[in-house]
Amino acid sequence: MSERYDGNEDLSGEIGNNVQELRESLLLSKAELARKAGVSALTIDRVEKGSHCRMDTKRKILLALGLKLSDRKVVFFEEGEDRESVSGMEETHRTSEEMAQKVVAVLHQSKEKS
Repeated sequence: MSERYDGNEDLSGEIGNNVQELRESLLLSKAELARKAGVSALTIDRVEKGSHCRMDTKRKILLALGLKLSDRKVVFFEEGEDRESVSGMEETHRTSEEMAQKVVAVLHQSKEKS
């Protein structure tokens, strides 16, 4: 079975995520994030709307946002999970804005090292 969307697959299942908020905080367009992640802009659009995606796609998006794989549950959370309590980070009440600031800081540090 192909992993590509062929119009017949059920994409109605939803996951929660902060991808759009993080992308916008980095002033990235969907196309720019897609290029960095090595996926299509349509994939980014579907993920931001809450459609399920492959684990590999989540990994690519996390890395393209400049995050560690251990930050997965800060960005992606499954239905029924409390987005504040699953982060696995020291702060349990991290807001999207705080997370976006962390992403910007990480990217800024990596640019300074280059």
